[in-house]
Amino acid sequence: MSWILILACFWVLAAVGVAMLPMRSQYVPGVGLLVMAPVLIGVIWWMHGPGLAVVALLGFLSMFRRPLVYFYRRARGFENNEVVE
Repeated sequence: MSWILILACFWVLAAVGVAMLPMRSQYVPGVGLLVMAPVLIGVIWWMHGPGLAVVALLGFLSMFRRPLVYFYRRARGFENNEVVE
């Protein structure tokens, strides 16, 4: 297993650890993980091709779906940023 895939595994463990924190403590490490993910996925794409990168992207989108919807709605200028299910 390459070093980037090992780093991706640690990223997943860090994301799970952050998810167990109280909500007020999740923001700073969560944003750090959110910023680091595209770089990590890009390096996975570069080293292992699009197959593993798509798997990593789907995992990222699954874990961060609510923050991504929030930032999307905020960028679009919606007043009410509640996530509608």
